[in-house]
Amino acid sequence: MVTKVLPFMANYGKEMRMGGDIRKKEKVESATEFVERMKKVHEEAEMALRKIQEEMKKYTDRGRKETEKWKKEDWVLLSTKDLVFKERPSKKLMERYVGPYAIKEIVSSNAVKLRLLSSMRIHLVVNVSQIVRYKEPVKGQKKEEGKPVEVERVEEWEVEKILNKKKMRGVEKYLIR
Repeated sequence: MVTKVLPFMANYGKEMRMGGDIRKKEKVESATEFVERMKKVHEEAEMALRKIQEEMKKYTDRGRKETEKWKKEDWVLLSTKDLVFKERPSKKLMERYVGPYAIKEIVSSNAVKLRLLSSMRIHLVVNVSQIVRYKEPVKGQKKEEGKPVEVERVEEWEVEKILNKKKMRGVEKYLIR
C-alpha cells in the first residue's frame, strides 16, 4: 500500500511551490476541512508504514535464529575463522574451533567475556556468533594425534592422502612442516 503523498503534503497540507503569483486568489478551506483532510492523510501514511514495516521484519527475520542462552562458567569453543596464529602458517590445515574456554562473564545477549590463555593476543569479549557449546567427548572416543616423522633431523608430519585430488593435480603424498 502506497499513499502517493509527498512528505511536505503530509506535514503541511499543501503542495510545495517555488515562487508563484501572489496576486492569484485561491480558495481558502475551512479549518475543520483541513483537519479532516490531514487526519485522513496521516492515517493512510501510518497504515502504509505499518505494512512496509511488517514486510521488512518478515524478510529480515527469515535468516535469523534465536541466540543460545549462555551462563557464566559454560564451556565453549572459539572459532578460528577470523583469528591469526603465527605458529600455524596454513589456515587450510588449522582447526575450525579452539578451546574449550570458560565464560567469565555475560556482557550482553550478543557478547560474552571468555577466560582465555594469555598467549592468545585477542580481546576477551567476543560475539556469540564466534563460539559454540563445548561437548564432552563420548566415552571411549580417542583423538589420534599425528606422529611426526624425522626427515633430515627436522620433525615433519606425513599425510597419507589429500581428499580433493583435482586441486592437487593427482599428488597423493605431502610433507607438512
